Amino acid sequence: QVQLVESGGGLVQPGGSLRLSCAASGPISSVNGMAWHRQVPGKEREMVAAITSHGAMMYLDAVKGRFIISRDNARNTVSLQMNSLNPGDTAVYFCNADLSLEEVVNGVRRTSRGDYWGQGTQVTVSS
Repeated sequence: QVQLVESGGGLVQPGGSLRLSCAASGPISSVNGMAWHRQVPGKEREMVAAITSHGAMMYLDAVKGRFIISRDNARNTVSLQMNSLNPGDTAVYFCNADLSLEEVVNGVRRTSRGDYWGQGTQVTVSS
């Protein structure tokens, strides 16, 4: 069973920093793109930062220069270093990964690829 488990959310004062981490586990043969998204009540989920399997990165304009996405391919993890946080960054942050899977079911090897999400972690920026 595939799981994406996030950690590192919490309450921080404006100007502070937080680091989010996400670990993917399960019958994973390769991890393709990975990303962080965020959502506030009443608004659509938006992509904050993404990183390809080759390390190419992209960022939401609002976080450029403040957030840094990174990944550890050996550990199937992705992290988001968030600096100079402001109240506008308050949201639930979700980890997302494009995973290729390989399983043996009843002696038959099966491969698949899909988009997976973590359960979300709350980030609150407030004084």
